[in-house]
Amino acid sequence: MKLIWKFNLVLVGVFIVGFVAAGLFSRKMLMESARDEVLQHARLMMEAALASRTYTNTQIKPLLGERLKSEFLPQSVPAYAATEQFNDLHKTYSDYTYKEATLNPTNPRDRASDWEADVVQVFRNTPATTEIVGERDTPTGRTLYLARPIQIKNGACLECHSTVDVAPKTMLDVYGSANGFGWKMNEIIGAQVVSVAMTLPVERANHALRTFLISLAVIFAVTVVLLNAMLYTMVIRRVTRLAAIADAVSLGNLEAGDFRSNSRDEIGTLTHALGRMRTSLVQAMKMLE
Repeated sequence: MKLIWKFNLVLVGVFIVGFVAAGLFSRKMLMESARDEVLQHARLMMEAALASRTYTNTQIKPLLGERLKSEFLPQSVPAYAATEQFNDLHKTYSDYTYKEATLNPTNPRDRASDWEADVVQVFRNTPATTEIVGERDTPTGRTLYLARPIQIKNGACLECHSTVDVAPKTMLDVYGSANGFGWKMNEIIGAQVVSVAMTLPVERANHALRTFLISLAVIFAVTVVLLNAMLYTMVIRRVTRLAAIADAVSLGNLEAGDFRSNSRDEIGTLTHALGRMRTSLVQAMKMLE
């Protein structure tokens, strides 16, 4: 096998190993970055929901105090306000969803699905857990969710959710008496769940990975071409010439081409050595004559 093929074989082997390693490492880093981006957005949405709840509870509800005595207004309920805000947001940003998933809700739309109920049970079983981050497959693709517990810490909540007897009649007229009761102080009754689709961030990560790998392959191809040109010009062509002259001299043609070189590299040194060897050979042949 010729030297240039050996050189290219080793170079290609090194590239393949490096290409695969770089691809796997880059993919891992890009996917982690995409997940961190989605999680950051989810936390931002969660804080927006909390801000909406606080605003409704501290500023909107007090203004409706007198009216609430004769009419139940769901807009005065912090959970309802946060959910409605996100419903409007979802119309523009369909990748974001928010739900106050509750095991025994007053409003049926807040009832926890099976997987949400599992999340709530984790909070109930491990009260020290303040946040859960996970991923799940949905019909539209992979989705990341961020969940935080909904715990009864304000006694005012029990005015509507302890027993049917003490619940406002205006609320019973809207939602009935079948659900949303029996809550207790410090009980975890549900979870705030923000879900963000990972489709777009993952697509961006895959696009960045493809661009990187294509760029890496192009750089390798250009490098191989340049290295082959250098190898041929600086080594193979010169060695081939030296081999041809040395072969002719070995067959008795002492007048074959000159072993001359202006280079001071290793091949130049070899050229001068072969030149001295031929000179010594010529002198030896003359002495024998």
